[in-house]
Order: sequence, then C-alpha cells, then structure tokens
Amino acid sequence: MLQPSHNSSKSLLKLLTAADIDRIVEMAWEDRTTFDTIHGQFGISEAEVIKIMRKFMKRSSFLMWRERVSGRKTKHAITSEAQRFRCSQQEKPKSKNI
Repeated sequence: MLQPSHNSSKSLLKLLTAADIDRIVEMAWEDRTTFDTIHGQFGISEAEVIKIMRKFMKRSSFLMWRERVSGRKTKHAITSEAQRFRCSQQEKPKSKNI
C-alpha cells in the first residue's frame, strides 16, 4: 500500500504507477466503491481522487462522473447502506489443501 507524503498531489502522482491510476479511476467509477475504500487501498483523499479523475479523463467524462457522484450516498462509507462489493477479478484463488 502506498503511503504518500503530505506534499502536493504532484508528488503523489509520481508515487502512483499507471496501473494504480487505472485502478483508482476504475474504482471511482464504480457506484458501490466508496472514497474511503480508495483511501484505504491507496492512501489518497477524496479531493486527490477528484484531481486524478480530472487529469486522466476527458473533460466531458469527468463532468459526467462529477454530476453522477455529487451527493451520492454510496460514495461515502458513513452514509452508505451498500454492502462491500467485490468483483470476481478481486477474489483471491482458493488454495487446494487436501
């Protein structure tokens, strides 16, 4: 897990790999993935997620995303009634200890 320093978000972006950024964008698009979950996995705040989304998305896509998530209860764990969602790609393979 990344532990970014308290410097500017530019230094944070230097710590993130392309795969990390892709995953953050993917998680931010998911309705049931909260900003708290993203923070727990990558150590970045909601404001930093927004900066990443703004930087790495087309303007029209970013505006559509912001409109969709603004005020959405499921994007904040405190107000979310959603259960933890885990897609099949996130599941770890089960060991075959017989």
